[in-house]
Amino acid sequence: MRVALAQLNVVVGDVDGNGEKILRDVDRAREAQADVVVFPELAVTGYPPEDLLLRPGFVHAARASVDRIAAASEGIVALVGTPWFDRDLANACAVCANGRIQAVYRKHFLPNYGVFDEHRYFAQGRDLVVLRLGEVAVGITICEDVWQPGPPATDLSLAGAQLIVNLSASPFHVGKAEDREEMLVARARDTSAYFAFCNLVGGQDELIFDGHSVVLDDGGEVVARAIGFAEELLVVDVDPTEAMARRLRDVRRRELDRSREREPRVEVAELGAMPEHANESAASIAPFEPELEQMRLALTLGLRDYVDKNGFTDVVVAVSGGIDSAVTAALCADALGPERVHCVSMPSRFSSEDTRDDARAVAKSLGCTFREIPIESVVGVFHATLSGEIEGGLAGLAAENLQARVRGVLLMALSNTYGWLVVSTGNKSELAVGYSTLYGDMVGGFALLKDMFKTDVYRLAEHLNEHAAREVIPRTTIDRAPSAELRDDQRDSDSIPPYGALDPVLEAYVEEDRSVEELLAEFDPGVVERAVGLVDRAEYKRRQAPPGVKLRPKAFGRDRRTPITNRFRG
Repeated sequence: MRVALAQLNVVVGDVDGNGEKILRDVDRAREAQADVVVFPELAVTGYPPEDLLLRPGFVHAARASVDRIAAASEGIVALVGTPWFDRDLANACAVCANGRIQAVYRKHFLPNYGVFDEHRYFAQGRDLVVLRLGEVAVGITICEDVWQPGPPATDLSLAGAQLIVNLSASPFHVGKAEDREEMLVARARDTSAYFAFCNLVGGQDELIFDGHSVVLDDGGEVVARAIGFAEELLVVDVDPTEAMARRLRDVRRRELDRSREREPRVEVAELGAMPEHANESAASIAPFEPELEQMRLALTLGLRDYVDKNGFTDVVVAVSGGIDSAVTAALCADALGPERVHCVSMPSRFSSEDTRDDARAVAKSLGCTFREIPIESVVGVFHATLSGEIEGGLAGLAAENLQARVRGVLLMALSNTYGWLVVSTGNKSELAVGYSTLYGDMVGGFALLKDMFKTDVYRLAEHLNEHAAREVIPRTTIDRAPSAELRDDQRDSDSIPPYGALDPVLEAYVEEDRSVEELLAEFDPGVVERAVGLVDRAEYKRRQAPPGVKLRPKAFGRDRRTPITNRFRG
């Protein structure tokens, strides 16, 4: 059997455009003489379509697109992810063959954790669908169906499926692809079946889909793997009938069959014999990327898709001479090309010549346009305006934040004038503890480093220089102690614990939900008490932050949902 996995980058809501991509890959798979082409979960609509699914017109448009795809399915079986309405709405796979829809499989397990909210939209499927192509029986699953041990994958195996396909939209975090494949290895061994996993790729708001579609044999060995973070049509020859020998030896399946309380209903679609293939299709196994390269690829893909899918041409980045803005600018240039990235330095009287020089240097090294707009005169007007209203004049934190807000106003003026998207530069450490200014450095349409701790920003800076084989980020920027430069001789460590001590506490508290008692037993009590208090107080700021790329298992926003008004401390 020749299987094609169409790892697509689709756009949520672009039903016509997504349909054209699907039809294109149906044609490409047919030209490659594939018997079956598998598309990602909800490929017709994009994932996640969220409340678009509550609009009847959207659901009707998806059905019309599937009908067009089915009409083009002569000579090939196309398994297409789509919403499907029949008495209720399902997350489904339409089996398209011989010019029509032959069967519909409805997803069994609907995830409702982390970034997922599928119970809000879909009814649960209960029946199985098995396709018979000559001597091969193919079972269908969708994403979460195979993350659960046991049914429906084991039920499909007991129903005779030798190849189990999985249509997926599995979001990325660092290390997810490797963990996901380990799970698929276990499923292949549990079921004594070949597995063909087709994943979505691309950016959708905060989410990144990394691809890494894969085919495994019945022993869990990788037969073929698609590249990560880019589209690919992966074509591979498999012989699932070889699973028969393992099944004859593996008596566990018989025990599993005897222990079932009921057998699920199985719809069998007879799709005819497969043609002989004169030449074998060579399988490729793309390697997994190292951790920092995964970060770079995910960040650039997420930014590029957010910019392009939302119709922006260029972006603007406030470069301060600091590490965060330098890394942000470098990633923007990597993702979009330097001609689409505009660097703006907005020095105040507290900005040192060193940081002003580094701001120019990073723009020059990247080949981006650069402009310097001093803010001292604008800040002075605000001070003068408020002098009669505030006894003693503006001072302290209010005076510091004023500078950040003036910069935000200037950035938005450039954005409104030229149509540039403002990419903010704050990192996860700052966002966690509220070391940021509302309507100041938090201003922007996209927060690229939002899910990256400060210590990881430094690591990524080194990687970007290594990847470029030159110093795109100045060494002086990497080596300099971090400072907001909003007052004389300011250092970040004056206001918050040093990042090397802070970030492990934040990871444990924010991402692992560990208690204060546990943290106090493992980390410096002074750092813990300071960090936890700051995190809890800063929730109102995070609610107003722009979206940004999800890189870690638990990100602020869709993942971590904490009430603003909240008195629990522990």
